[in-house]
Amino acid sequence: MTISELYTKLCERIPPALSCEWDNDGDMCMPLPERKVRRVLIALDITGEVVKTAIEGDYDLVLSHHPLLFHGLKHLVAGEMTAHKCIDLCRAGISAFSFHTRLDAVEGGVNDTLAALLGIKDAVPFDKDGIGRIGTLEADMPAEAFARLVAVRLDAPAVTLSECGKPARRVAVLGGGGGDFMREALAAGADTYVTGDAGFHHIVDAPQLGINLIVAGHHHTEHPVCTVLADMVRAYAPDAEVTVMNSYRAKTITQP
Repeated sequence: MTISELYTKLCERIPPALSCEWDNDGDMCMPLPERKVRRVLIALDITGEVVKTAIEGDYDLVLSHHPLLFHGLKHLVAGEMTAHKCIDLCRAGISAFSFHTRLDAVEGGVNDTLAALLGIKDAVPFDKDGIGRIGTLEADMPAEAFARLVAVRLDAPAVTLSECGKPARRVAVLGGGGGDFMREALAAGADTYVTGDAGFHHIVDAPQLGINLIVAGHHHTEHPVCTVLADMVRAYAPDAEVTVMNSYRAKTITQP
């Protein structure tokens, strides 16, 4: 299978029509579309370290959730971070695909994966963009106990819980930066909302609005989808070697 053929297959599975209007995802660079897919590297972000690994490991394709190209490039200058990564990838003949909000929204994508990991049953979209999911736990859980479960299931060193006094049962999720969707989750009937990032005002407002808010980290709520992407690639290119790389290097520093 060639790079361009794999891109066509992935677009059939993760349709461009699902992307938000403001988004920029899809084929970020494809210098050699007829190159055979032998080795694929998957990461949440295409960082400089990911690019270096792809080049040194002789990969044909890098596949990510967050777009390599989000804001428009005005010039290709080696000293500029994003441009430098594009130049290095193209020079090595390596393509890059990024599936962003369409992977959030698609069935089996970021948020279905997140809901399944947290034991949320019968998950359906709750927001106007069709990105987030809402469903039900098998039984009521104290909010703090559910927050601890979230940390364990997502392998997060810490989560933030803003508790309203209700148990968790009807739970909405939106991986990544979903703070602004909290009121939509509440309007959909959620007593608990799990997201990756939320602002201070979201955390302060949640108890007064009557919803538990659990902020579990952008990376930790989205990284599980990398395994899903790997399975998709293996289904279309079974002979390819597929590797998932953790591109997150931040640390949580706790008191001694």
